[in-house]
Amino acid sequence: MEKIERLISIIMILLKKELVSSNEFAQLFNVSKRTILRDMETLSLSNIPIYAVHGVNGGFGIMNEYKVDKRLLSTSDLVNIWTALGGLEQILMSEEVEMTIKKIEAMVSPLAPKDSIHLSFYEWEGRSEIQQILKTCQEAISKRCLLSFDYIDKNSVVTKRTIEPYQVHFSEMSWYVRGFCLQRMGYRTFKLSRIDRLDMMKEKTFNLREDWRDQEQKTSYHPELIQVKALISPGIRDQFIERYGRKSIKENPDSDLILATIHLPQGTMGFQFLASFGENLKIVEPQSYANNFRNYLLRIANKYD
Repeated sequence: MEKIERLISIIMILLKKELVSSNEFAQLFNVSKRTILRDMETLSLSNIPIYAVHGVNGGFGIMNEYKVDKRLLSTSDLVNIWTALGGLEQILMSEEVEMTIKKIEAMVSPLAPKDSIHLSFYEWEGRSEIQQILKTCQEAISKRCLLSFDYIDKNSVVTKRTIEPYQVHFSEMSWYVRGFCLQRMGYRTFKLSRIDRLDMMKEKTFNLREDWRDQEQKTSYHPELIQVKALISPGIRDQFIERYGRKSIKENPDSDLILATIHLPQGTMGFQFLASFGENLKIVEPQSYANNFRNYLLRIANKYD
């Protein structure tokens, strides 16, 4: 841990606790007591009101006035941030996120309801592989190093790419990296699970492009949507409410089936979503979309002839 990170962590801990001994800090950060004493001197010189209490039960603390006057977030604010990050850490998969959670935890009262919200995600085996790619991408973005990799598209065509990485983002179930591709001379988005032979080129750095923020929105993929009406069984009603809201469904007092009005992408992406509901769904309009979906299902069935 670098000195600046250690100093920030010390402040976060002292904002929560009354007194912490130099031995506790030394063991926590795996440094010597002399290093901790120098850290306290540094904080004092930076106008952080550190005070020392000598004796067996002594240690270091921060003046209470500083805790009250300088804290920008209330306990409630911190609990909300702590809860949100704690729930999402299963998909964020970042050491920096873990460190942030620990820092906020040090500022939050032990009585705070830490586990008031809990998110569960299936532990896919491939997630650990993606984690390593994600970590490399994050490091390259932080150090502004070029990334080189083989990219395998949906048609299994492999191309060699070198990019200036600008952003990683999580959408639905997948991680992506956005950046400026030096082969295509334009901004592109790459799915991490399609990246192979990733290499962070530490000796080759880049400067942020002035038009990156303007291009950021343009790199997002927004498929063309079509309005579709379907009859669905009550068993999947909740799934449509979660995705499209209650306004998307219309109860039918004369039938057990429910009419759902939704917007879906044209082509395979929309068909895959509909097929996941099996026999619990039937498209009623438009007829052309229903016919195309039927042909999609027949092509799948024909694979098993």
